[in-house]
Amino acid sequence: MTDKLIIVESPAKANTIKKFLGGNTKVMASMGHIRDLPKSKLGIDVEHNFEPEYINIRGKGDLIKELKKNAKNSKKVYLATDPDREGEAIAWHLANILNPENKQITRVTFNEITKNAVQKAMKQPRDIDINLVDAQQARRVLDRIVGYKISPVLWKKVRRGLSAGRVQSVAVELIVDREEEIKNFIPQEYWNIYVQLLDEKSKKTFEAKFYGKNGKKQEIHNKEEVDEILKNIKDAKYIVEDIKKGEKKRTPAPPFTTSTMQQEASRKLGFTLKKTMSIAQVLYEGIKIPERGTIGLITYMRTDSTRISEEARAAAKSHIIATYGESCYENRYYKTNKEAQDAHEGIRPTYADLEPEKIKDALTKDQYKLYKLIYNRFIASQMASAIYDTMSVTIDANDFKFKANGQNLKFKGFMALYVEETDEKEEESTSIPELILNQVLKLEKIEPKQSFTEPPPRYTEASLVKTLEEKGIGRPSTYSPTITTILERRYIEKEQKQLIPTELGKIVNKLLKENFANIMDIQFTANIESQFDNIAEGKENWKKMIEDFYGPFEENVEKVEKQLEHVELTEEVSNIPCDKCGRMMVYKYGRYGKFLACPGYPECKNTKPIVETIDIPCPKCGGKIQIRKAKNKRKYYICENNPKSCDYISWNKPKKEGK
Repeated sequence: MTDKLIIVESPAKANTIKKFLGGNTKVMASMGHIRDLPKSKLGIDVEHNFEPEYINIRGKGDLIKELKKNAKNSKKVYLATDPDREGEAIAWHLANILNPENKQITRVTFNEITKNAVQKAMKQPRDIDINLVDAQQARRVLDRIVGYKISPVLWKKVRRGLSAGRVQSVAVELIVDREEEIKNFIPQEYWNIYVQLLDEKSKKTFEAKFYGKNGKKQEIHNKEEVDEILKNIKDAKYIVEDIKKGEKKRTPAPPFTTSTMQQEASRKLGFTLKKTMSIAQVLYEGIKIPERGTIGLITYMRTDSTRISEEARAAAKSHIIATYGESCYENRYYKTNKEAQDAHEGIRPTYADLEPEKIKDALTKDQYKLYKLIYNRFIASQMASAIYDTMSVTIDANDFKFKANGQNLKFKGFMALYVEETDEKEEESTSIPELILNQVLKLEKIEPKQSFTEPPPRYTEASLVKTLEEKGIGRPSTYSPTITTILERRYIEKEQKQLIPTELGKIVNKLLKENFANIMDIQFTANIESQFDNIAEGKENWKKMIEDFYGPFEENVEKVEKQLEHVELTEEVSNIPCDKCGRMMVYKYGRYGKFLACPGYPECKNTKPIVETIDIPCPKCGGKIQIRKAKNKRKYYICENNPKSCDYISWNKPKKEGK
C-alpha cells in the first residue's frame, strides 16, 4: 500500500517532483487529458441540458487501468495537474474515473516546480474548483458546437476537411481585413526638409528638421511647397531661438505574461509561438542541472498576470545589489490588466542565483536563449530606470522654424541588462553640441526628402497575438494552437514572418462573414471570453450560457443551410485550356493548396499543378525561373529546365543583370 499517489500530466513533471517528496510516495503521469468529447459526433446532448458525452481517449485504456490500480493501493491521491482551467478540468476527469476506487482524492497546485513550492502545496490540499472546471467545459462545449455545426457548411460549399472555429475564424478575419487595407491603400505624398548645421565653436555638425512657420507646425505635401520654403530660407541666417534641457526616464518592462513572452521571443529570437511554448513547457517541468538535479527553471508559462511573489522580489533584490550595486535596484509593482485572470504570477526564473551563463551547458541552444530572455526580463523588471539628459533646440531661419532633439544616456539602470523590443519604429534622436541662445549656426547642407505614406504592415505572429489580446479574443493558452491551426488549414501562410491570407482563407472568411456575422464579430467573441471568466468566478451558470447561445445560433445555421442549398460558389476561371477536352480550367483548393482542374468533372478528371514564375531569366541558361516550396514550406527558385539541361537551383531569388 502506497501512502501517497500524485498524478501530474507529463513524465518530465513527474520526474522533477519525485525527488522533492520523501516517504512512500508514487508519482504518475496522465499524459494530458484522459477523457474528451468523441471525435465522430457532436458529443453534446442538446435535448438534455447540453450534457457533454465524455469518453475515455482512445489508446489510454491501459494507462487508466494502471492509474485505477495505483489509486486503489494508495491511502491518498493528489491531483497535481497544471494550475489553470485546463489543469483543473484534467483533475476533475481523473477524479471522476478514479473516485469509485478511492474516496481520498484531493487537489494540489503549484506555480513553480521547486522543492519549497511542491512541499508547501502538499501541505495545503483543496477540493477541485468546480467553477474553473465549468469555465473550461463551457469553452470546450461552445467551441465544439460552433465547429461541428459550421464546418459542414464549408464542406458542402468549399471542400471537405475545412473547419471553422470561434477564435480561429476571427484571427483569419483580422489577417484578411489587413490584406484588404494594404491592397486598397492609396499612398499620400509628403516631404521633409533637413538641414545640416555647423556649430563653429565645437566644429560639430548636427541635423535639424523643418517644423513650420511662425511657431505653427506645417506639413509639406508636394514639391511646389518645398520650393517655396527653400526660396525663403536659401540665404537666411540660422539662429538658435530656444533651448530646452531636461531629463527623461525610461522604465523597464514588467515580467513576461504568456503573450508578451511569445511576442518578444518572436521579435528577438525568431521563434514561432508553438516553439516558444514547447521550450517553455520543458523549462517549467524540469531540466537536469549539475549539483541541483532535475528542477523546474521557470514558473508556470500560461498566465496573463505580471504579479510577482514577495520571495521572488527579495531574491531579485539580493541578486541586483550584489551584481550591479544598490543604485541599480528599485522595488517595483506592476499593475495587472483588469481583464487578466491573475491566477498565478508572471513568468520568471524559479532561482535568481541560476544565471543563464551558469547553466548554459545543461541547456540546448534554444532552451538557453528563451531562459536568458525570461531571466533577464524578470531581473530588469526590478531594476532602476534608465536616465537620459535631453535637449530640444528650435532654430529660426527667416521665421521658418527647424527643430532638433538630442539625448544622452547618463545612467543605464535596467538597460545594462535588458531592453524590450517593439513593432513600432522609434524616432531617432541626434547628438547636439552645447549651444547658446541667439547663436548663429553655419548652414552646411539642405536636404529635401520626398516620402510616401505606407500601408499598415502585415501581421506577424507577434503582432497578431498583441492584437488578439488587446481585443480580448482568446486567452494565453489559445494563441499558439489558434495560429498553428489556421496555418495547417492553409487559410493563411507565412512568408518571412508575415502572415498572408491564401485564396482559400479569403473564400472561407467571406462565406462566414456573410452568413455567420455574430461568430465573426470581434466584440461578440470578446464578450464570450468575459462570460467564461464570470463562470470561473462562480457568477454565471455554464449551461445557461450555452443555452442562451445555442438557440439563436442553431436557427442561424438552419437558415444559412437553406439559403446556400442551391447556391454554387463561383469558381475562378484561368486562361489555361484543359489538355484533354479544351475547356478553360478553373482554380480549386486541395489539401496542399491551389491547383488547376477541369470544370468538366466527372467526365474529365484532368488536373494540373500551378507553376509560379518570376520575370527574371535563369542566370545559367536564360530559361524561366519557377518558385517552388520545400517540405518546410520555405520557397526556393529553380530553372524550368532542371534537371534536363540546367542545374540552377537556389534558396535566394536571382537578381536582374546589372543589379
